[in-house]
Amino acid sequence: MRAPARRPAVFLDRDGTLTAEADWVRSAADLALLSCAGEAVTHLTNAGFAVVVATNQSAVARGFVSEEELGRIHAHMTRELERAGGRIDGVYVCPHHPTEGNPPYRRDCECRKPKPGMLLAAARDLSLDLSRSWVVGDAERDLEAGRVIGVPGILVATGKGEAEYERMTLDRRPVQRFEPDVLAAARLLTGAQGR
Repeated sequence: MRAPARRPAVFLDRDGTLTAEADWVRSAADLALLSCAGEAVTHLTNAGFAVVVATNQSAVARGFVSEEELGRIHAHMTRELERAGGRIDGVYVCPHHPTEGNPPYRRDCECRKPKPGMLLAAARDLSLDLSRSWVVGDAERDLEAGRVIGVPGILVATGKGEAEYERMTLDRRPVQRFEPDVLAAARLLTGAQGR
């Protein structure tokens, strides 16, 4: 018997990519999905991609939110995205910070982007094909987490994206792909037309 084929994934950042950028999201009521997020996830799901959220959440290390509350926030986010017709195959979180908070959360970990730990964990857990996968985010660290393991990325203009694009361009680190938002990125990856 042959093993099932591994699926490609799209690794999505949370803040500024799927959700509105906010100082700190401490409860589900604080989380605001971007208006295009549900449609974007639906396009990716329908095209056969595994959709994985990979997000740095140092609010846990800083004591602003517990891991349990963060789990409730992400369950709410997942339900809202699935109501639009998409599917979230996994949510991977780095709760650490290298200099803020108290142990065990204050540490230099392998999961905090730009390191690729969350992507590698998802690939193991979900049997993902990294050679056919993508990263979409609003910060250079999102793209870097993919780049170091050979996964290409798309920077989106929402959240910090425009400022990141300008900074990277000035630093002569041009962005390979830059799209207005996560829906435009999803349409690029799936070949969908229109807006």
